[in-house]
Amino acid sequence: MSRIRIDVRGSRRLATAGVAATAATLLAAALSPAAVAADRPTRTGAIENAASALLEHATSLGLTSDEGTKVRDVVVDKDGTQHVRYDRTYRQLPVLGGDFVVHLAPDGAYRSANRATKAKISLASIVPSISAPKAADLAANALRAVNLGETLKKLTARPQLVVDALHGAPKLAWRTSVAAKDSLGNPVSRTVLTDARSGAQIDAWDDIETASGDGKSLYSGTVPLNTTLSGSTYQLKDPTRGNTYTGDAANQSDLCFLTSICISRAPSTVFTDADNHWGTGTSADRASAAVDAQYGTDVTWDFYKKEFGRNGIAGDGKGSYNRVHYGNKYNNAFWDDSCFCMTYGDGDGTTLGPLVGLDVAGHEMTHGVTSKTAALTYSGESGGLNEATSDIMGTLVEWSASNPSDPGDYLIGEKIVRSGFGGEALRYMDKPSKDGNSADYWSSSVGNLDVHYSSGVANHFAYLLAEGSGAKTINGVSYNSPTYNGKTVTGIGREKLGQIWYRALTVYMTSSTNYAGARTATLSAAKDLYGAGSTEYNAVAAAWSAVNVN
Repeated sequence: MSRIRIDVRGSRRLATAGVAATAATLLAAALSPAAVAADRPTRTGAIENAASALLEHATSLGLTSDEGTKVRDVVVDKDGTQHVRYDRTYRQLPVLGGDFVVHLAPDGAYRSANRATKAKISLASIVPSISAPKAADLAANALRAVNLGETLKKLTARPQLVVDALHGAPKLAWRTSVAAKDSLGNPVSRTVLTDARSGAQIDAWDDIETASGDGKSLYSGTVPLNTTLSGSTYQLKDPTRGNTYTGDAANQSDLCFLTSICISRAPSTVFTDADNHWGTGTSADRASAAVDAQYGTDVTWDFYKKEFGRNGIAGDGKGSYNRVHYGNKYNNAFWDDSCFCMTYGDGDGTTLGPLVGLDVAGHEMTHGVTSKTAALTYSGESGGLNEATSDIMGTLVEWSASNPSDPGDYLIGEKIVRSGFGGEALRYMDKPSKDGNSADYWSSSVGNLDVHYSSGVANHFAYLLAEGSGAKTINGVSYNSPTYNGKTVTGIGREKLGQIWYRALTVYMTSSTNYAGARTATLSAAKDLYGAGSTEYNAVAAAWSAVNVN
């Protein structure tokens, strides 16, 4: 093995001649008096410990001289246990499904690793047989195919050569982001994965992850708001939460060649007010929807901070921002990593109203948390888990708010649906199939469903883990949750559900985690938090078995 490229602070290459010296230096630093004296390792210390572990365990981790690594995230437990998450490249190409998490003891010693793939990455060549323009054409056709009947405008596609390790044996592939505008000027976009040898489509998924002073909101009553005084005018910007703010998109939409390369963005003109009393509680005042969006951001920020010690979506204390009144009767809401922002449409007024519901806000911001941690691929079973993570945490955000105008429940988007929708909510966690599409239980075909429907398996698991099976009324809402195996499940409460799922997401899940992997990840999390064989551990196992994940 001639060399391994390992990230220590950013991206770094270590030559063979310097490996021993570098490893010795890293180990010496980790064992220095200053490190031992600290209450627990710092982020930098954890990265250095992990770098040393990668050098020592490269073979077992499947790392070769053709591969490079870069740190994505770091979690340091209260007892000093460290978890360092890496992305991987192969001959400088990104590896989809190449991510892994290294777990270290409090003293920095290597314990284990979770790998998105254990397949050896070895390609005879990284020269594609399918050209980039051909891959772009194939992706454009794929976007048209899922938007039949729409005249797509300003369609652009940008292929990137990658190594696909998500779908069986690693292979050279084109990952193409393709974006366009629909007939109303609203964005549509998709990522298409194409075999770079044969031109066959490997997979495809949507890029837009949907859900879909004091202020008088549309859905949550009168709520408190922290704002910023600029001269004699108040701005809807919260200096206590990373300067998160809410702006008016003026019913415009983004003009992008790709989801991340935009000629122009819809505006996000920060809302201002003279007396620091915002909105009227009606859609006639454009600030009312802004109150909902800002309040949703505040509650979500506080939920992650209080429950998990996470300081902002990326864990770095920096605020995101909201855009409301986006597009023309846009029936969607989405999180966008490229702008680190949430965007909310006004709905068409018939099926959906303004999509600024509290659980929707928690849902969208959680997509940002997922992208900064496990980065669950938005396709197949991992895509269902991605959506379910947002539904689960969005629901817990709603419960955490204890808002009498929007009390906690296990219904998703119940505030934003209108009479033309045909149901009381977008999704139902106690029995997901009540929406007519979602899966209550796992089967081998679940991964073929749209991710908003395959998410039902994890949503059902989460409800059972928190509340248990059978008929009951909670906060005035009637639920009746069945089980696949006919056994009774006893819940352990929402707080423990949140703790277990968050730890599984941030410590054990990877981009390719499927439902079987989610069971393993949540059991590992329950073991860490409550002990093997504990009531909580056994409840996790029982809840997964109740949705046919064994």
